[in-house]
Amino acid sequence: MHVAALQMVSGTSVPANLVMARQLLERAAAQGAELAVLPEYFCVMGRKDTDKLAVQEAAGEGPIQGFLARSARELGLWIVGGTVPLGASDRQHVRNSSLVYAPSGQCVARYDKIHLFRFDNGLEQYDESRVIERGAAPVTFELPSVDGHRYRVGLSVCYDLRFPELYRAMKADLLLVPSAFTQTTGRAHWEVLLRARAIENLAYVVAAAQGGEHDNGRSTWGQSLVVDPWGDVLGEQAQGPAVVMAEVSADRLRAVRLQLPALDHGVL
Repeated sequence: MHVAALQMVSGTSVPANLVMARQLLERAAAQGAELAVLPEYFCVMGRKDTDKLAVQEAAGEGPIQGFLARSARELGLWIVGGTVPLGASDRQHVRNSSLVYAPSGQCVARYDKIHLFRFDNGLEQYDESRVIERGAAPVTFELPSVDGHRYRVGLSVCYDLRFPELYRAMKADLLLVPSAFTQTTGRAHWEVLLRARAIENLAYVVAAAQGGEHDNGRSTWGQSLVVDPWGDVLGEQAQGPAVVMAEVSADRLRAVRLQLPALDHGVL
């Protein structure tokens, strides 16, 4: 099965971001991808945190969700819409939701980001809880492939990457990590965390990132990549809009898990 991690440098205009996302999705489809993953905040990187509130949508309706459904149907792709701001329990917050669309255009899974990023090194300060309401539960879905295998796919978002218990609980074959890592944390930890999650779970990891200088003044790390169950990087892109293609193999997955049956050796 061919998968694509789509890297973007999203700006403050939702329509412009959707145009870029569509171009990347078309490139992925033309290169034979069955699954394409967009990054966190693919639809908007606002000038301030509260800009998410202005573009939020109700679940199942709105232009961003319509775009994802239409693109999946027209391109014949499984599409993971990085994250979309969906309505929360109050008007001062949104859910940072990763939505999965089948080639039929139907939304078949939704994961609301559980772990909310907070960081303060004296120079940079972030606190997602100011405008984001956390999710409560892990989410997986079944992805049938042309190779005849049904992959169990686990959903996560960005800061979730630092919580290995989430990934182990999903018992997935393929782990998705749409992200918008900062330059500071990305330089220090991005690749090593992704490879660790692949190795620990003997699973493939597809990480679609924001990567570059955004028109809101923020810089994101990028380095979208795909990792195999042994921790080998199959493809990556440092910065800028890109399609990172890689092949996911059920045979490879089985072979690694037979060779090193660590998933059967847990005691907790």
